[in-house]
Amino acid sequence: MTAKIRKAHNPEYLDGYHEGYRLGLCQAVQGLNPPKAEACRPFKLMYVPQGFEAIDTGVKEALQQLVSELVVSTPEAMYETAVRERPEAVLVMNGLHVFPENHLEQIAAIRGLGITAAIWFVDDPYFTEDTAVIWRHYDHVFTHELGAVEFYRSFGAASVHYVPLCVNTGMFHPRRTGPQYKYDIVFIGNAFRNRTELFDQLAPYLSTKKVLIAGGFWERLGRYDQLAPFIRDGFIPPAETANYYSGAKLVINIHRPWENGQDNRNTHQLPSRSINPRTYEISACGTMQLTDVREDLGRFYSPGYDIETFSSAEELKRKMDYYLHHEEERRQIALRGLHTTLRNHTFTARLPQLLDVIAPRK
Repeated sequence: MTAKIRKAHNPEYLDGYHEGYRLGLCQAVQGLNPPKAEACRPFKLMYVPQGFEAIDTGVKEALQQLVSELVVSTPEAMYETAVRERPEAVLVMNGLHVFPENHLEQIAAIRGLGITAAIWFVDDPYFTEDTAVIWRHYDHVFTHELGAVEFYRSFGAASVHYVPLCVNTGMFHPRRTGPQYKYDIVFIGNAFRNRTELFDQLAPYLSTKKVLIAGGFWERLGRYDQLAPFIRDGFIPPAETANYYSGAKLVINIHRPWENGQDNRNTHQLPSRSINPRTYEISACGTMQLTDVREDLGRFYSPGYDIETFSSAEELKRKMDYYLHHEEERRQIALRGLHTTLRNHTFTARLPQLLDVIAPRK
């Protein structure tokens, strides 16, 4: 056997060839969808991040292109920053988790200065016990959850708008990864009840593949001992998450349950109808995903064309097995998903919807 033939049959060579081919196709898709933003608005906006890097960085970088002046403040110093900078409006991301006890008092004081205050809820409907109170302190309410629009209106909100999440393509994009990120199947997220039930059913199948399951609380699994070799416990930073997405053949997306008491504070029992940010992030990495179905999925992607769906463990197992053995079909769906995401679901594409409300063009 000649050296050339031996090289062509070397598994490492073949893996490198296939990865290079995939990345070349991804680069072609990226070239067809270069980053672009609408004309900058003459507006001074203050942004208050929630402390989640993947979203906050995407929002800040997009707003820097979309408004003439952007001020960024910590949640603790909102009022102090507003007094000093005198923005025309303040946009708060989520208003949960990392925000101080005097959050709402600060917002009231900011509005007392004549400054418009807006909030974008991106954890709806999982914290309605809190958001049902928080929204009342703002002039404008934005939510990524389709079902929450009527929820806030039912309490009397006059300006409430559905603005879905999207993706920070500076962080989530196709990239060459090392062998430590190469897996057949990847899932990254905490072990909510619906996820452990699904993975318990999939355990016999997954145990025969190269699999990564990462996140917290996976000791809740009934078949933990069988899946333990595949589990990486704890939080994975977004940039490393993107490495795992890019290196995987398939990524599973399972939305968290919305019922109150299932790791949630959804005391108003508001059902979830909208897709999570993971949907956009996986597709932005040029990798095929299989997702459970939320009502508004069809607004953003076309199942069977640029994304795949499942409604049961058996259907997911069947589709994983099919696409692991049909590389070209898997690659084509992933490339279409990348194209859809870059064209429609970036922060520079999405945020003008929000700015049309708080900073309308004159």
